[in-house]
Amino acid sequence: MPSQLTQSKLFQQAPTVEQYFSTFNQGDFRATSQLFTEAGQLLPPFEDSILGQVAIHSYLESEASGMKAIPKEVTVESLAESRQRVIVKGSVKASLFTVNAAWLFEIDPQGRIEQVEVKLLASLQELLTFRKD
Repeated sequence: MPSQLTQSKLFQQAPTVEQYFSTFNQGDFRATSQLFTEAGQLLPPFEDSILGQVAIHSYLESEASGMKAIPKEVTVESLAESRQRVIVKGSVKASLFTVNAAWLFEIDPQGRIEQVEVKLLASLQELLTFRKD
């Protein structure tokens, strides 16, 4: 995981996204969910979208406990009306596996997360090795 200094430099243009990874990795999913707008949505891999702060908090509590998200590369794009798109590439570490991932954030003008889509960057063969029997 990047050092604190490196982590801050990585996210200098995207403080909300830095908070997302920090609170997520601390297991503080209530704080993570509160970074979203009231109508914010989380688009996890292989799942329907999760809408709203309460549902996001509940989903993260049940599905992400013990996981660590390790950001390695951040790209920030300015959009119309003072909005941002932030693309983060890195990996997710769970108790039984680590897989490369990407997070695509849409940030509103107030710095709140409107949407984050999580994509697994793995081959089908790699994903099949994670299958529960």
